[in-house]
Amino acid sequence: MSFTVKEIWRYPVKSMQGEKLDACAVSPLGIPYDRGWAVRDEKTQTIRGAKHLPKLMLCAARYVNDAMAGAVPHVEITLPGGERIRSDAPGIHAAVSEAVGREVTLWPLVAAENKDHYRIHEQPSGDPIDEWRRIFALGPEDPMPDLGGFSAELLQELIEYASPLGTYFDAFPINLLTESSLRHLQNLAPEAVLDARRFRPNFLLADDTAAGVVEEAWVGRQLRIGTASLDISARAPRCVMTSHAQPGLDRDPTVIRTIVRELESCLSVYATVAAPGAVTIGDAIVVA
Repeated sequence: MSFTVKEIWRYPVKSMQGEKLDACAVSPLGIPYDRGWAVRDEKTQTIRGAKHLPKLMLCAARYVNDAMAGAVPHVEITLPGGERIRSDAPGIHAAVSEAVGREVTLWPLVAAENKDHYRIHEQPSGDPIDEWRRIFALGPEDPMPDLGGFSAELLQELIEYASPLGTYFDAFPINLLTESSLRHLQNLAPEAVLDARRFRPNFLLADDTAAGVVEEAWVGRQLRIGTASLDISARAPRCVMTSHAQPGLDRDPTVIRTIVRELESCLSVYATVAAPGAVTIGDAIVVA
């Protein structure tokens, strides 16, 4: 069974459409500038993604290379109506707010030491578990997703902060998805319109004869991709974002409900970077 890199994705703005790359570096924090920007809900003063602001997924973002915003380049955002606006334009906050239907501001990454920037300032009023169940689209009898690959320290950080400090990642810097997993999910939900974009991987891996969610067997192992090495850390729990509408894809709750019912709420895997390197489309994957 062999695997190669079919697609490389970077997401300049958290929860917006990403940009395909032909090649990339892999640094200790993943693909450089991945999730370099995010929006802050001004009412709650909290960084938010499409779990709370689903219309973010109707926007697209790409980097522009002629100006920096601190540690990351500025971005150009394509709004749902097709209008384009840069992150350094005077009307950027109003334009994104109108697109998502809530007052937000657009922020580049800030230093991890600025904990207040990443803090969840408005916690759920009821049982926090109820909010997690909403995010994961769980019914009353559905078990919580497998979080066994998440350290106690990371879980505590994600209770207090919107993302790991110094990043806008959900949890880990790298996500890998195989075409085998997409085929398997399509067989489980033949009526669903599936696309790798629903799952926002950094690397989509092509295979020859694989079957099932094969990448789950890599958890706890090391993977060579291009000249980089990744430690496969955990199965990736899936949330309501997989069913949200985005350009070319309608809202489809059957996607997440099938993942909950048939795949224990998980699809694809998370990874950390064991050794930096470079990755190009077509590179072979070696699992240690």
